[in-house]
Amino acid sequence: MAEETPAKTLMSADIARIMKLLPHRYPFLLIDRMIDMDGEEQGTAIKNVTINEPFFQGHFPGKPVMPGVLLVEAMAQAAGALVLNYLGDAHAGKLVFFMSIDKARFRKPVLPGDVVHFHVKLSNKRAPVWKYWAEAHVDGKKVAEAEIGAMLMDER
Repeated sequence: MAEETPAKTLMSADIARIMKLLPHRYPFLLIDRMIDMDGEEQGTAIKNVTINEPFFQGHFPGKPVMPGVLLVEAMAQAAGALVLNYLGDAHAGKLVFFMSIDKARFRKPVLPGDVVHFHVKLSNKRAPVWKYWAEAHVDGKKVAEAEIGAMLMDER
């Protein structure tokens, strides 16, 4: 009789946990929840985009569109939360500094009312540097993608 492989347990993090992991705060905390976290390997963050977001006042009045640079920042926050959750509470609140953004593409505007799923997958690691391939999806359609690199550092 073949031995069964145990089912993998995927973790999640609500906003309170994310706020323990990341130093970002409103209005720059751009993810609302983490789901399906598989160690440091991959995970998904969710952002509920509302018309109340402060960037919509100027981008663009009458035709609100979430800025692409904030989509990339949300991808980086998702990767950072994934790494810090994996490393454990001793590392929570450490600073994760952006090092690189490569192959960024924006395919479709993100609008108020959209729910964005940010999928991040580890592509390379040499601590304290992590690189992730990240994609943003709305209604199952890719709206943005990028390879992001970041470094974990202690506060100065």
